[in-house]
Amino acid sequence: MTQQARHVLTLQCPEGIGIVNAVSAFLLEHRRTIVELKQFDDMSASRFFMRVDFAGEDGADLLQRLRTQFAPVAQKYQMDWQLHPLDKRTRVLIMVSKFDHCLNDLLFRSRKGELPIEIVAVVSNHEDSRSLVDWYGIPYYHVPITRGTKPQAEAELLSLIEKHDAELVVLARYMQVLSDQLSRELTGKTINIHHSFLPSFKGAKPYHQAWERGVKTVGATAHYVNSELDEGPIIAQQVVEVDHTYGPLDLVAAGRDTECKALSNAVRWHCEGRVFLYSNRTVVLR
Repeated sequence: MTQQARHVLTLQCPEGIGIVNAVSAFLLEHRRTIVELKQFDDMSASRFFMRVDFAGEDGADLLQRLRTQFAPVAQKYQMDWQLHPLDKRTRVLIMVSKFDHCLNDLLFRSRKGELPIEIVAVVSNHEDSRSLVDWYGIPYYHVPITRGTKPQAEAELLSLIEKHDAELVVLARYMQVLSDQLSRELTGKTINIHHSFLPSFKGAKPYHQAWERGVKTVGATAHYVNSELDEGPIIAQQVVEVDHTYGPLDLVAAGRDTECKALSNAVRWHCEGRVFLYSNRTVVLR
C-alpha cells in the first residue's frame, strides 16, 4: 500500500466567488483526497475562513512543493494561509504560578498524546511545581517577578521562548499581568485561562464572592492575550450548573474542572489550526 501523507490547509481572505472551487481544483490537480473541510463566510465582515484536512501519496519534498504551487492561488484571492503536516506538534511553553491544576492537566494530556503539542519548558514565578515538572523530564525555570524586576523578568521570558523555539505560550493560571509591550509581541501566540465570573467578581477569592451572591453557574474562559486585561479574543468557554448545596470549596473544585477543560480545548483547537483570529474575535472551525 502506498504511504499516505496528511496535511492541513488553513486560510482566511476577503469573501468572494470561486474560493472553494479554486482550493478543491488545486487538491484535485495534485491528487489529494479531502478528509475534512470546514468553512465559514462571515458576511457581516466580508471575510471567508476555511480549514481543509487532505491526504494523498507521499513523496520527497512534498510539503514544499505543495506550498510553492499553492502560492499563486493564495495570491489571487489575497489569502492569509498556512499549510503544514497533520501530525505536526506545536512547541509549547507553559507559565504557571501556584495553582497547578491546569498545568497538570496539560502535562498529562500531552504525555498521553491527547494534544498535538510538545511541552518544551515551564516557567514559574514560584518553585511549587518544580517536582511535578521534573517528573515529566521537562525544563523548569524559576523566574521571580516583582514590580521593580518586571522588565528584566519579561526579557528573560522572551529569551526562554527563543531558546526553546516555542510557538505557543500558555498561561496556565499564571497570576501576573503581562506588560502591554510583551502582550503585543506575543499577539496570537499566547493563551490565558481565567474563571468566567469576570468582571463581576474581581480580586481575591472570586469563588467565595460568587457563593455569597448565590451564583447558579460556574465557568471558565480561555482567550488570546492582548493589552486589555482578560478581554482578549475568546477561544473556548465551559460552564457547569451549581446550586445552593455548593459551598465555596465546592465552587472552587467545579471551577478547576471547567478551567482545565476550557484551556485544553483552546490549546487543541489552536494547534490543530481550527482557530482564526481577526479583529477582537475568533472563528473556531471545530
